[in-house]
Amino acid sequence: MKPLISVIIPAYNAQKYIRQAVESVIQQTTDADIEVLVIDDGSTDSTKEIVYELQEECRNRKMDHREICYCPNEKNMGVAESRNNGIRKANGEYIAFLDADDWWENEKIEKQLQALEASKAVLCATARELVRADGKTLDRIIEIPECIQYQALLKTNCIPCSSVILKTEVAREFYMCHDELHEDYIMWLKILKKYGNAIGVNEPLVKCRMSEGGKSRNKLKSARMQYGVYRYIGFNRMKAFYYMIYYTINGIRKYF
Repeated sequence: MKPLISVIIPAYNAQKYIRQAVESVIQQTTDADIEVLVIDDGSTDSTKEIVYELQEECRNRKMDHREICYCPNEKNMGVAESRNNGIRKANGEYIAFLDADDWWENEKIEKQLQALEASKAVLCATARELVRADGKTLDRIIEIPECIQYQALLKTNCIPCSSVILKTEVAREFYMCHDELHEDYIMWLKILKKYGNAIGVNEPLVKCRMSEGGKSRNKLKSARMQYGVYRYIGFNRMKAFYYMIYYTINGIRKYF
């Protein structure tokens, strides 16, 4: 029996990029069924209308194994709770995350399902390629280890949220929290601490747009958030500063 993959796309005023994101999902080569959950977090632009257009196009193409769902939040809740809303609504055996300004290569889900089946891991991520706001490549690929261990993950978050696919039952154990920190990083740490190693597909199957407003663009703010994660998971100040050294070194290697 083919699995159902629930792809969660939180969106806030995403009219500029949402079409490319959704189309990259419905064009996946996998035989698995896919539902796309666009979680609209109070957009005031044309995000809703574009998603409705995509729904109609999908129906006209008779893509019975692909479904696009428009799911508006009752109020603006932030990205973490928007993803959590998607997790609660998901019908699939697996959940995948995709930011509204990123997109996938066509074979992403197919390769990840193969890796999950071979490894028996509960979470799989991929390498990523960094692109400019206009979508043009920065010729920068961020690789990922084929085996992602908890201790290594503490030193640097090598798991891009837009690349992740994991078992739905696991996602529902560890909903995202603390939007003011790296909410996805906290989730990955909790999962690996309980379930052991995650698996990586070291191919740039995700295109990550370096938007001006993204958290990772402000390095000082991102560092403060990283320190906040260490404190949140129970590290004292000394231990947090110790891991911040690794975080800083890895950040320099990654982006410079």
